[in-house]
Amino acid sequence: MKRRVVVTGLGAVTPIGNTVEDFWAGIKAGKVGISEITRFDTKDYKVKNAAEVKDFVAKERMDFKAAKRMELFSQYAVAAAKEACEDAGLDMEKEDAFRAGVIVGSGIGSLEVVEREYKKILEKGPSRANPLMIPLMISNMAAGNISIQLGFRGKCTNVVTACASGTNCIGDAFRAIQYGDADIMLTGGTESCICPTGVAGFTSLTALSKATDPMRASIPFDKDRDGFVLGEGAGIVVLEELEHAEARGAKIYAEVAGYGATGDAYHITSPAEDGSGAAKAMSLAMEEGGVKPEQIDYINAHGTSTHHNDLFETRAIELALGETASKKVVVNSTKSMIGHLLGAAGGVEFIVCVKSIEEGFIHQTMGTENVDEECTLNYAVGAPIEKDVNYVLTNSLGFGGHNATLLLKKFEN
Repeated sequence: MKRRVVVTGLGAVTPIGNTVEDFWAGIKAGKVGISEITRFDTKDYKVKNAAEVKDFVAKERMDFKAAKRMELFSQYAVAAAKEACEDAGLDMEKEDAFRAGVIVGSGIGSLEVVEREYKKILEKGPSRANPLMIPLMISNMAAGNISIQLGFRGKCTNVVTACASGTNCIGDAFRAIQYGDADIMLTGGTESCICPTGVAGFTSLTALSKATDPMRASIPFDKDRDGFVLGEGAGIVVLEELEHAEARGAKIYAEVAGYGATGDAYHITSPAEDGSGAAKAMSLAMEEGGVKPEQIDYINAHGTSTHHNDLFETRAIELALGETASKKVVVNSTKSMIGHLLGAAGGVEFIVCVKSIEEGFIHQTMGTENVDEECTLNYAVGAPIEKDVNYVLTNSLGFGGHNATLLLKKFEN
């Protein structure tokens, strides 16, 4: 029999706040974290805006020596993981460390260290490459560093499915607890690739918005949308087996009730046009949770602000929920405020879903004004919506046709 899994801790580093408290305050205030890129000179770049993390000082959040051996994506992950552990009130001295695991993903790892070291190799020769170049670069090091810093010795893995990484990680961590591999899991996603290679690469793919007004750059479901805005940060949560959480008197935020994952088998960057792959992921999550489409109160959409994603995801929601339920459900996109955090998106958006259940608050899709006629759902445009939130779906759709959906519900014993 599958064990019940609950959420007991939250941690975040985002473009609108470097803790969950600050991030959620920014979400409620409709704060947009998009501005001109400061990391490098964009004079020759068509894209000028990104959603950068601001005022993050690693040595204030973790051991200084350890931080020096981490790239930003790992630093963000460790900072968010530490916050999540503290929020959950975990004392690892009282836990079996081999029953506490880490599944944290990053879509890319560090492009910046590749840029730095390649330049050094060209200018000074191969022998001058940093001995730590590879451990700094590879995407599994976020999970590895969290495990080392916090003493989690159980299952420690890294799911890489592009923009679906964070959601797939949480889904795998959910399964690990359900089937007895662990009692506690730190899980989510992290990313930091606002650098010349990242921006140039996504620009050449015609994936990024060229809008100059930060308030009209990430505008999911708007007829004037022209691409996503690159963001960065981390969203890490503590998942825990219900009886384990209750035994130690933990605060329970919500319950994870279902997980669906599918592949489109269609195209390397475009979702399936009929939305069938994403729809199946939603249906699988609802089926596992024993929830009917009409019970879903809110969907945190992948909502990237690209033409294909927003249209095909709308079709997917209609296909999964049916006409009646899809017309009633509230859909929004957190990317309207913080841009697209790639591998971290699912982790941060999961936190939004948990807080929405806790407070009965569904944030506005900021920046969106003129909804595309083909996007036919309620996207919370113009104002946030306050209502009782019992069941939530959160979607992530990654390049390569990776679809992942999690079902969260209000906790009831």
